[in-house]
Parts: sequence; structure tokens; C-alpha cells
Amino acid sequence: MPAGSPGGGRLVHWRAAGVSVVLATGPVGGLLPSIVHWGPDLGELGDDDLAALDVAATPSVGDHPTDVVVRLTPLPEHARGWVGRPGLEGSRAGRDWSPVLRLRSQEITDPGAGTARLVATADDPVAGLEALLELELTPSGLLRARARVTNTADDAAEPYRLDALRLVLPVPPRAVELLDFTGRHTMERVPQRTPFAAGLHSREVRTGRTGLDAVHLLCAGTAGFSSRSGEVWAVHLGWSGNQAHYAERLHNGARVLGAGELLLSGEVELPPGASYTSPWLYASHGQGLDAVAGRFHTWLRARPTHPARPRPVTLNTWEAVYFDHDLGRLTGLAETAARLGIERFVLDDGWFGSRRDDTSGLGDWRVSADVWPDGLHPLVDRVHELGMEFGLWVEPEMVNLDSELARAHPEWLFSAGGRVGDPSRNQHVLDLAHPGAYEHVRSHLQALLDEYDIAYLKWDHNRYLVDAGHTPHGEPGVHAQTLATYRLLDELRAANPGLEIESCASGGGRVDLGILQRTDRVWASDTNDALERQGIQRWTGLLLPPELVGTHVGPPRSHTTGRTHDLSFRAGTALWGHMGVEWDLADVPDGELEELAAWIALHKQLRPLLHRGTVVDGDHPDPQVQVHGVVAPDRGDALYALVAVGRSVTWPPGPARLPGLDPDRRYRVRLQPPGVDTGGAWPGLPPWCAGEDGVVLTGRTLALAGLQVPPVHPEHLLLVRATAVQDG
Repeated sequence: MPAGSPGGGRLVHWRAAGVSVVLATGPVGGLLPSIVHWGPDLGELGDDDLAALDVAATPSVGDHPTDVVVRLTPLPEHARGWVGRPGLEGSRAGRDWSPVLRLRSQEITDPGAGTARLVATADDPVAGLEALLELELTPSGLLRARARVTNTADDAAEPYRLDALRLVLPVPPRAVELLDFTGRHTMERVPQRTPFAAGLHSREVRTGRTGLDAVHLLCAGTAGFSSRSGEVWAVHLGWSGNQAHYAERLHNGARVLGAGELLLSGEVELPPGASYTSPWLYASHGQGLDAVAGRFHTWLRARPTHPARPRPVTLNTWEAVYFDHDLGRLTGLAETAARLGIERFVLDDGWFGSRRDDTSGLGDWRVSADVWPDGLHPLVDRVHELGMEFGLWVEPEMVNLDSELARAHPEWLFSAGGRVGDPSRNQHVLDLAHPGAYEHVRSHLQALLDEYDIAYLKWDHNRYLVDAGHTPHGEPGVHAQTLATYRLLDELRAANPGLEIESCASGGGRVDLGILQRTDRVWASDTNDALERQGIQRWTGLLLPPELVGTHVGPPRSHTTGRTHDLSFRAGTALWGHMGVEWDLADVPDGELEELAAWIALHKQLRPLLHRGTVVDGDHPDPQVQVHGVVAPDRGDALYALVAVGRSVTWPPGPARLPGLDPDRRYRVRLQPPGVDTGGAWPGLPPWCAGEDGVVLTGRTLALAGLQVPPVHPEHLLLVRATAVQDG
């Protein structure tokens, strides 16, 4: 039974997977529920303990006569004395801009091992507004929150113009450091750290998609927190359009992490009776970033829609042929792919309309009769004869001006102020909020899926949504576009059971938990440079488990960076996700093809481990050495990579600690072929690398003392296998 709160109402304690959330739920007529504690598990607490915690957590009044005690709710209110960013911003022609939301009802569900849930409604009859707040704590310890605002004014009232609906979560004063991410095309998810200083640290996305420079996760933690140490709180907004994340620290000591959709001016106006629902805000707490990531991974894997079958090794044709589509060349590529053990063949851009380069044809989703006089049937049939699935590249939200579609329906293109706006990659954006545009895309995609046995769509998105005005009047359209894209994906999946879809947006520009409710993997980056991919894949994995991240072996010389890498480094990097190949295999020597086949075979052997296990990172003190791995759910098996991303100042760089194993079990540790190429660095290896027997150590020893890193040239890696052994 929930305890009583000194402020009236009840205190509720939720616990899951090492996390506690304590809520103070006020009486009817009072505040929306507030969060007394979100963080490490507090253990079993009785009613008196909870009441005492609530008293202990209530801040004192400041030293200024006007200071008041502010109880922070996930939807903070300016009228209640919160002087940071308010949760709800808007007005009705300049009025009703500072509502006072009074609790009207609340329902609390604590199903034990399931998801704990609170739904509370509050209203302000004077302002004509109602708010609904939802909070959930999942079995993995992931906290979720969202809100809905409704215009409850009478029919004669003016619309309520919504400017923002944000949710915030409190973090304690010991969270003194922030981590978030930036980046650019082919260099996504670059970490950056800053002090959690007074004021506002705000990151906004105005490009109409999650962003190549997206915040990804906004983390606050104790000083120097890392993968395996320090306390961390993190938030992520599950939304694929414009968004804002922020950390705010006020003079009264309050610290919050918050996020919400970034609404353009006038984008959401609510007539009487209309509602707006915010995206879900996801929040994770843990000791170290690995624990934060683990809560996301566990929650994603528990979804009914999570991919259940083994992830097919994929060949994508882009870096093999680009726009040069030729049936003979492509069938030859497919035949080589099948011999290597590849399971899915994806035809990339250039198969439709007048699309011989990136200047024309986008939007005309009919197979080009010039390039494919017999349609795609000869290629699709041959791919299926070879035992592979067939996939196809599409970019349904985009259009070239040089296309049948744009010439027939210029009113379907985004246009603000009567202008079409500047092109990017020679393309513009098709406004899916127009029913005709939406139906054009839906019907053409469905016609392709009806005619061909297509198992997979690579869904791209290569232009920012700037100047995104809905014709004929130019109202801002990013919010409606995002919802229309969601609806299109949902409808196609419902009509085509088993269809898998990849989220690609100039590479990793649409990676979020909104799009991941409708897709089966993301393309992490347009670069297949293995060195760049080491960082990109590591930090993408802070949100997503490996099976949802596309990781491909590219050609020896990267077309995005010009770097050249050995196959062992390229394949050993691609091994750790949803593996694939993006390389013209026609001129590859037989020896390299055999080596690639061995890597593909290893990936297939390891899929149950890689795609179900716990992801860990080793926190090596030398920044030029990275240690990462995956540990089986029963901790009987594990695979690690020892990666030299650069030259170490000291040599040898010191032991690598292998985290995540059962501390009391013994493990045989040895090199895992074929990932044993040191780049010819030195003639000798540490003794534990000699022979096939390796060395046997306890999980505790491996986690705390580690083992010596073998000599490896920069931009090379070694794979290390740890397998539990029976004593005696």
C-alpha cells in the first residue's frame, strides 16, 4: 500500500532491475505527481521510510523573502514558481499562457514483474486546458514519460497555439558532468563532454529528422563517469523530426534533463476539443554507460516486434556499382555473394524512372524500362534461385524537380513563401501531408511489393526539411510530415507481414526510438571506413543492440575517407552488428574472397552470442586502445575485440580488462581466428596468445587484472574468446 505524503496524497515506490522511482502523488486539486527519487535501487521501503524520504528530499526555502519551495513535476509550471523552462508553453491569442494544472484523477498500476504505470490528468478550467501525464517503469529499469494537452475551451473560443510540450526528470547534485553527441555526414555520434554548469545546455534539431549531429542521448553523471564506472542518468526522445534536448541547472540547486518535440512557429494549433501528444521521453540510470545501454537493449529486445530470426548477412550494391545498373554485372555479383554465404541481396539507387544519376527521376517509383526492359524479374528470380532474399532501395519522402511527379504535381512539394527553396543533392521534399502525395507514394510502393517478392526496403532520407511549408499557404509542415511517415511505414508493414525496413538518412541521420518502432535496423553511417566505424558503432550501441545496426565490409580503400585497411580490420569491425558487404566483388582475388567467406561464416556462428548477449566496453586507460565485447546471457561465453585505433605513446599499452563475466567462474581465454592479424607488428605475442590452449583465469581476475594486450599495428584488431570451463 502506498505511503502517505506529508504534502497530501500518496507515495509510490517502483523497483525494477536495480532502479528505484519514488513518486509523490498529490490529492485531487493538487499538483501533478512529482518524482522524489529516480536512481539506484533503495531496497524495500515501508510506509514510514517513504514518508521520511519525502521529508528528507523536500528542499528548504532560500534566503530571499520571495523564495518558495517548488515541487518539480515532469511537466513543470511557471505559475507554481518554476523559473526554468516550463513544460507547457503556448497561448490563446496571448492569453492563457501560464496555466495552473490541478490534479483531477490518477490511476497507478504496479504489476510486480511487469511494467509499472501511472496515468494522471489535471486541468485548468480558466485556461481551458487539460493535461494527461503518463509514466512507466519497465522491467529493464527503463523509465518512460509522455504527456498530452487538450484544448477544453468551448467551441466559441480561439484555438490554443502550442509552442512546446516538454518533459523533465530530476537528477541529483552529484551529476556534475554532461555527455552528448555531435557529428556530420560519415562522422556520426561523436561524443562531447561539458561540465553541468549553471544555466541551460540546449541542443536543438531543426532539420526535420533526428540528425547526423543529433544529441542521441543526453547523459549527466558523476565526475569522470565511463563505460564501467560512475553513476549516470540519460534521456532520449523517441521522435524522428525536429526536437530539443536540454540540461538545466537553476540557482536553487535544481538540475533536470528534459526533451520535447521542437515545434515551428504556428505548427500546432489546437481548436476546441483537439489534443497534442508528446513523443515518449526515455530515461535510463545505471552504474556506468554499459548499464545505461543495457536497459535500452533489454527493453528493445523484449518488444513483440523485435526481429526474432537470425539477421541475414546482406550485400548492398551501392559501393559496387553505384548508378551503373547492368543485369549481367549484378547477377554476377549475386552469384559471388551466394558463394560467400551472403543471405540477402539489396539493389540500391538507380533502378527506377530516369534515375541514371542523382539529378532526376526521384519520386517516379516505377522500374525503368530503359535499364530493366523485363522489369526486375530476371534479377529477383536469380537472387531467389541462389537462396538469397531480395531487397530494394527507396527514398519515398523525396523528389527531383526533373521527374514526372514534380512536373505533374508541383503543389505536393514543400514550399514556404511561394518558393521551392534550395535543393540538396538535387532533390526536394514531397509533402506527405497532402493526401494525394501520400497515396501516390503508398500505392507505388505497394505495387512494387505486390509484383516482386521483396523482403526488405532500404528507406533513405537525403535532404533536410528546411523551408518546409505546406502548400498552398506555406504553414510549417515538419510535425505533420513526421506523423505521415510513421503512418506510411505502419500501413506498409501491416499490409506486408514479414517485410523488413531499414532506416537510412544520409547514413545515420534517423536513429531514434520513434523510427525504430517501425523499422528493423538502422544504417549507422554512409562511411564503411573501419576506423571511423569503430567510434560510430560504439556510440550507436549506447542506444541500440548490435542486431539493429547495419555494419558492412567495404572495399580496401574507403570512398568516404580515402583510408586503406586490411580485410581483417574491415571485417573484424563489421562483425559486431547486422553484418553485410558493400564492395565490388568482381575483381577481388580468390584468397581475399576465401578470407571474407571465413569472416561471414564466423559471424553466422556467433550470431546467437552477438545478437542476444550483453554489450560491454573495457575502459582501457590508453585512448589508442579500445576494448569491447559481448557476453552471453548465461555468461558462459564471450567475445572481445582488442582494437588499436592509433599508436600508443607507451608500449606495451598495459593489460586489457575483460568485463561482464561471472566473477566466480573460470574461463579459457584465447585468440579467436580469423581475427588474429596483428599487421605484422612484432615477432612475438604475450604468452597467453601462444598455442590453442590460451590461459585459464577467473572472471574476476579478467575483469580486475586483465591480460596483456598483444602488439598490434594501428588500425588492426584481435578477437579474443572467453569460454567457461568446468573445474577439475
